[in-house]
Amino acid sequence: VQLQASGGGLVEAGGSLRLSCAASGRTFSSYVMGWFRQAPGKEREFVAVINWSGGNTYYADSVKGRFTISRDNAKNTVYLQMISLKPEDTAVYYCAACRTYGILANKYEYWGQGTLVTVSS
Repeated sequence: VQLQASGGGLVEAGGSLRLSCAASGRTFSSYVMGWFRQAPGKEREFVAVINWSGGNTYYADSVKGRFTISRDNAKNTVYLQMISLKPEDTAVYYCAACRTYGILANKYEYWGQGTLVTVSS
């Protein structure tokens, strides 16, 4: 599976962005999809995960209530809708694919190239 993330950019605090991650191949629906982020000088951290059908999601506490993960298996795409953005959300955001449902980055087999989100105060 090859993943291509897009949708990052510069936004003011309180603004919104929607990230997309397009996957190649015809087995997209067999993968759990996750979003992770890495801020400058920090380790990569879990953001959100969605199961194969899209019926189950889980979020990091820091984004709960502000971010929404969704997927469209017909379009081989996973999304991350982000609202009420804060400067501390500034990071490179990565989408990733995994065969099992979880939040540990080392369990994810495939990674996109990342898209930069910058939130100005």
